[in-house]
Amino acid sequence: MADSRTPTVVVDDVHVIYKVHGTGPAKGNATSALGRILSRRGTPGVREVHAVKGVSLVAHRGEAIGLIGSNGSGKSTLLKTIAGLLPPHRGRVYTHGQPSLLGVNAALMGDLTGERNVILGGLAMGMSRTEIQERYQDIVDFSGINDKGDFISLPMRTYSSGMGARLRFSIAAAKSHEVLLIDEALSTGDAAFQRRSKRRIDELREQAGTVFLVSHSNSTITETCDRAIWLEAGTLRMDGPAKEVVAEYERYNGKK
Repeated sequence: MADSRTPTVVVDDVHVIYKVHGTGPAKGNATSALGRILSRRGTPGVREVHAVKGVSLVAHRGEAIGLIGSNGSGKSTLLKTIAGLLPPHRGRVYTHGQPSLLGVNAALMGDLTGERNVILGGLAMGMSRTEIQERYQDIVDFSGINDKGDFISLPMRTYSSGMGARLRFSIAAAKSHEVLLIDEALSTGDAAFQRRSKRRIDELREQAGTVFLVSHSNSTITETCDRAIWLEAGTLRMDGPAKEVVAEYERYNGKK
């Protein structure tokens, strides 16, 4: 039976390969470097990483999808590919509208105050100045960064990583998205912030949006998402109901 739901993201046999450069300059002089180029030998200190290997999936309107897996499994790389920031080496990604990757679309700047970053982040996501002004106080209150002082008037470089992540999520959550991609942003707040975040994700889904969430907290995945995708070493190991996928992932880790 055909699926009647509206697809928002289609990932078709996607492979992502990127190069990792060594930390220091390659040894040798210009003559030897030219010789390597002419002989097509590889540059010393550069290696290729096959981060995503043949992943295929379809996401639909109203879904919240958790991405789980060990460090280096390809979760963040897959999100960046869906967002259009990393081109696939092979395969295709199709999206309905422009996906928003939390913390990237809201191009926040460390030397500017939180207040200025709320304005810039909102503009970067397509909100008008009037919309930002109307939602400004809600964004600040949602983030909770002013609960223990007037941090919104301080430069963002003075924020902890958790405060910065909460403000980024609060800016992104102030606008409805057809596809919202969240990478580890919900693991940085206290219980009250996490409850607010979950409610907002539910609202985004009800507004016909699709949410992808990367988290190392399995409880966050099962509480926030109805579906989960397990990546391991760049391959898709399991795709299904969040509780079932998380349970299988925990059994796998228990056997290692």
